[in-house]
Amino acid sequence: MKDFFKTFFAALLALVVAGGVACVLFFGIVAAIGASNKPTVPRRAVLVFDLDTSLVDAPHDPDPSEALGMALSGGINRNQSLPAAIDALDRAATDDRIAGLFLTGNLQSAGPAQLRELREAIQRFKAKKPVIAYNMGWGKREYYLAAGASTVYVNPFGSVEANGYASEPMFYGDAFKKYGIEVQVTRVGKYKSAVEPYILDKMSDANREQVQKLLDDLWGDWKASVAKDRHITPEAIQALADEKGTLEAQEALQAGLVDKVAPYDQVLDALKALVGRKPTDRDFPQIALSTYAEIPTEAPQGHNRIAVLVAEGEIVDGEGKPNQVGGDSLSRELRRLRLDNTVKAVVLRVNSPGGSVTASELIQREVILTRKVKPVVISMGHLAASGGYWISTYGDRIFAEPGTITGSIGVFGLLPNVKKLANDHGITWDSVETAKLANPMTLTRPKTDFELARIQGIVDHIYDQFITRVADSRKLSKASVQEIAQGRVWSGQEALKLGLVDEIGGLDAAERYAAKLAKVGNDYYVTGPDVTPDPFKEMLRSILQGKPQKLAKAGPVDVLVGDLKRQFEMLSSLNDPQGVYARLPYDLDLH
Repeated sequence: MKDFFKTFFAALLALVVAGGVACVLFFGIVAAIGASNKPTVPRRAVLVFDLDTSLVDAPHDPDPSEALGMALSGGINRNQSLPAAIDALDRAATDDRIAGLFLTGNLQSAGPAQLRELREAIQRFKAKKPVIAYNMGWGKREYYLAAGASTVYVNPFGSVEANGYASEPMFYGDAFKKYGIEVQVTRVGKYKSAVEPYILDKMSDANREQVQKLLDDLWGDWKASVAKDRHITPEAIQALADEKGTLEAQEALQAGLVDKVAPYDQVLDALKALVGRKPTDRDFPQIALSTYAEIPTEAPQGHNRIAVLVAEGEIVDGEGKPNQVGGDSLSRELRRLRLDNTVKAVVLRVNSPGGSVTASELIQREVILTRKVKPVVISMGHLAASGGYWISTYGDRIFAEPGTITGSIGVFGLLPNVKKLANDHGITWDSVETAKLANPMTLTRPKTDFELARIQGIVDHIYDQFITRVADSRKLSKASVQEIAQGRVWSGQEALKLGLVDEIGGLDAAERYAAKLAKVGNDYYVTGPDVTPDPFKEMLRSILQGKPQKLAKAGPVDVLVGDLKRQFEMLSSLNDPQGVYARLPYDLDLH
């Protein structure tokens, strides 16, 4: 027995030592890989922008468990920071080492407002250097970016989408009834349709009206922009949308939507010629835009700091996850910038459908306090609606793009219960209470009329507060805000007419205006939020991004599964202490 324990502990010690050595070697190898992979720019190179990515305003690192799962499954979460991409394009336009830009691939996700900002950066690049764009199949998003390229290619077996916008929300009302899940709602505003997917089987007339108007605005901008690029009329594009929808390669060439129909090898020959190489050469100098964006720039020349803070994702109570806006975390960051004397102005970039009213109020309070000390300028991205508008309304100036989805000034409460579902499976509850309103948020039974009346009263009060604050901050009458509120969503161009935003422009315009308000002239530099790198996440990212993968365009089944996943993620983010939310009607997914 003594020899057994001696052998056992010796083996255990050996395992511990071996594991420790393996960890040291593993981390050493990862560090060595990272150190040896410092990017350099070849002379006379093509900047390659692979659009197989999701555009985000701020990259979100996955949690360690999520990142590890991705590593084990071989997946890659590919996000491209929009500000970083725009900065890289602007730098590359004046970089003598870059000969031109190559656009290709299909975006995983991006909103119309984000696309417009990126499109403008591509146009600035094109004013100085050639842009070559190629795709097997041009979707509406990618084509919107590429339509003004120096040369637009499509594969002979490819296509170009010019079929207009559609939104197809999913409804669970009948399914919930079938499985014994009841949803009671409290809301204010006839357009506040966030609750509709859980109680109806189709759009309400009011919701259909607002979505139709929004899509008409977005499609109008798409047609006008593409028509200008291709030297045709918006009416001609509308005719294509009505008569053909998706055009085959030769049809797209005849309609003037592309310049050349060619297979990929001929496009590679054109890229080689661009940098002075022959078709017989095996390769040509190139660098990925994502890599170029990571190359450190020169130290800032200005002396005054303009700080950019990003609010991207659902607004939730507490700290929030990496892809959410935590009321506590964002308000704390605003407070830190307010108390930092080196920061002369703050630009709050908002890309959020809203969420928790309590969290939105915490953030708005810090915006108001910060504005008393230094300028706060709002830059709206793809979404700045409901709670996203709540945190924006007190900015010194609000910038939006024509395709920004904003407004949705309204609130609701979503009150599900699983009593029938549980009872049908033999599960019951009983309770002991000391007051009529001791347990109003329970999931085990429907709310009583008395509870519903009390919750509706809270919703009404918060809606009145929302209206009052918009009227105060935007210098509008309360009656006029009542008229344009009701939970209705607006495009950025309509919001400008209504006085909900001040100016059309992107993040760069907001930064310049913040410097103007801070009275620092051109003597300033811009910084993003301070991020402390997580060594474990950095290690996993090195592994995940070691080998780029070409991602296939999502098929109909993938889209359906993605819609379901987003809806359940939205439900899981409903954590407001009062159970009251200021959120966009639903995730408006454009097809």
